[in-house]
Amino acid sequence: MRKFNITVNGKTYEVDVEEVGGVQTAAPAPAAAPAAAPAPAAKPAAPKATGTMGAKKVTAPMPGNVVSIKVNVGDAVKSDTLVAVLEAMKMENEIFAGADGVVASINVSAGDSVNTGDVLISLN
Repeated sequence: MRKFNITVNGKTYEVDVEEVGGVQTAAPAPAAAPAAAPAPAAKPAAPKATGTMGAKKVTAPMPGNVVSIKVNVGDAVKSDTLVAVLEAMKMENEIFAGADGVVASINVSAGDSVNTGDVLISLN
């Protein structure tokens, strides 16, 4: 671990740099930055019974709110098909199918809150 002082736009930051696997990472540590409290871990809801054993799952990559679902049950999708829009940290994130298939079930609705790993859509 090495420490450096870095000045950006006239503001000086003390930075710790650690070498990990040949890759160096740096994190600015301003003296007056308040520490954010960790978010409480929410227990994921029980998965809905859909009868789609062995189906491919499209999961939420991050916690957020479902803005819209762009497909319907029975739609054929390619891996690059936009299937949902998820709002996280005031940004809309496009969620793609990730695999070719047919939409077997939609497990969320617009307005639902989801956690990382929650199943949004199942594909056959």
